[in-house]
Amino acid sequence: MAINRQPVLKRCKTLGINPATMGIDKSSNRNPKQGRKKQSEYGLQLNEKQKVKFIYGVLEKQFRKYYVMATKKQGITGEMLLQILESRLDNVVFRLGLANTRREARQIVNHGHITVNGQKVDIPSYLVKPGDVIAVREKSKNSVRIKEIVETNANRVVPKWLSMDKNTLTGKVITLAGRDDIDYEVEEPISIIICYPRYVDIYICFFERFRSLDCSEVISNYEGGF
Repeated sequence: MAINRQPVLKRCKTLGINPATMGIDKSSNRNPKQGRKKQSEYGLQLNEKQKVKFIYGVLEKQFRKYYVMATKKQGITGEMLLQILESRLDNVVFRLGLANTRREARQIVNHGHITVNGQKVDIPSYLVKPGDVIAVREKSKNSVRIKEIVETNANRVVPKWLSMDKNTLTGKVITLAGRDDIDYEVEEPISIIICYPRYVDIYICFFERFRSLDCSEVISNYEGGF
């Protein structure tokens, strides 16, 4: 993933994200900037898209892929997209309290400390499904860093769509995340798609008034060109 060198707290402030959403127990004492020019509707929608990408640490290409997957699922496209993002292994590791932040969770997965159904998985973008068992590898349970993380997150509340045995450091996916399980504010579902023919450059925007839009139909209409 490309490195964003902007300080995390500053990025959170820019996108209107509570640092706790990122697993960071800090806040800025600075007052919000006053007198900023009012954002256009497009600007607001783009901000929501950037917010979600930043929270889950995904790039534009990955985001497009997840969006296409969401359009093929039955249900509201925006909710399906958030469900897919919540199903990423690095996010699940974070939700289970096996990492302090999603960024740290990606490192833990990359370094081979996590198993899914008894098999080592070192791909942070791996999508879990109901019934999957996520655990810390036996040889990693004695890691000083893993022990520190578990101790730090001893009181973290695990979302209802997951279960966690803190004694064995083993979690299970009970069901997929629902809209009510999203613990940050985001204007969704996804609504407007600007698809330039041949370039497959999809800009996904979030805005409440397009809730009933059938996005899969919009995609098929634009695929033929303007």
